Amino acid sequence: MSIGRVFTFAVVAATLVSAPALVAQNQPNRRDQERRSQQEQRDTQALVQLVDAIVAGKQPAPTDIAVKWEANHFMRGADGTTYVPFSLTLDSSKLAAPGVGLYVRVIGKGAPPAPAANDKDKKGPAYPWDNVQFVDVPADGKVARAMALRAGEYDVLVTIREKSPLENQRNAPPLKAGFLRHTITVPDLAGPELSTSSLLIGSIEQLSAPLPAAEQQANPYTFGTMRVTPSLDAKLKKSGELEVLFWVYGTQANAGKPDLQIEYNFHQKTAEGEKYFNKTAPQLLNATTLPAQFDLAAGHQLPGSLVVPLASFPVGDYRLEIKLTDKLSGKTLTQNLNFTVEA
Repeated sequence: MSIGRVFTFAVVAATLVSAPALVAQNQPNRRDQERRSQQEQRDTQALVQLVDAIVAGKQPAPTDIAVKWEANHFMRGADGTTYVPFSLTLDSSKLAAPGVGLYVRVIGKGAPPAPAANDKDKKGPAYPWDNVQFVDVPADGKVARAMALRAGEYDVLVTIREKSPLENQRNAPPLKAGFLRHTITVPDLAGPELSTSSLLIGSIEQLSAPLPAAEQQANPYTFGTMRVTPSLDAKLKKSGELEVLFWVYGTQANAGKPDLQIEYNFHQKTAEGEKYFNKTAPQLLNATTLPAQFDLAAGHQLPGSLVVPLASFPVGDYRLEIKLTDKLSGKTLTQNLNFTVEA
């Protein structure tokens, strides 16, 4: 028996790029903007100095605001980099106001502390990723951003600090801050071998137009006109659907078109062990099924996708086996995705 449906989204024709530059927000008038800019400059300097001191062992990491790394994913980026969208949860109950400075610094795993800035040119050290943004933390504390990194092992230093007031205030309490060090190993997705991005599970929404740059940086799981809200725990309701999205890299091409078959097989985890449960019809991505303008040589990215209603799935744990067969090269690749169906 076969279940579900497979489909191809509108092709993402451009390669993913790094997070957009910081865009100023809330510009009611020139004077307020000048004051805001000075405020953000002060906060940026304070964040950088704070992390410098933590890394150098000159002060302990602040713990006023709990910072949790929820998840991250890897996708092919621009110029040989890997695009890394990630999700955080901040303890918003500790904030006096929603506005915070968010500083993400990435250093090579095991790299020694960077030297101080050169007094002559005032240039600081160069990091694989070094970015300050100012965000309003929602009530649930969930914040998503993205980085662009080359393959390797890194420490990601995430620092949160309350925004300083526009005007200095006497006897103001110290600004609260939080710090997190998280290690990631970034794969090389730019090579010629058959590979995939991370497997995204969550809800998928089609937008009428791409997001403006200011909104894109706050929505790093938006790809062109496709917005994904990833599930952080892969726990899905029986009344809902399993939605999976990923990209395939390294397929051979004939006249710009691949000839790829994707098989989806479901296995149920039971007390006696794992057993086969069900499958979908194979998904074919080739000259017949892809848009006429699709061309791998032009940098178009090849999406794999699946939507399955879960009404027929008994409550429990499952493994989705995804087998890719490149018919032009004869190469195969199998990926696995675990998820849970709840009542």
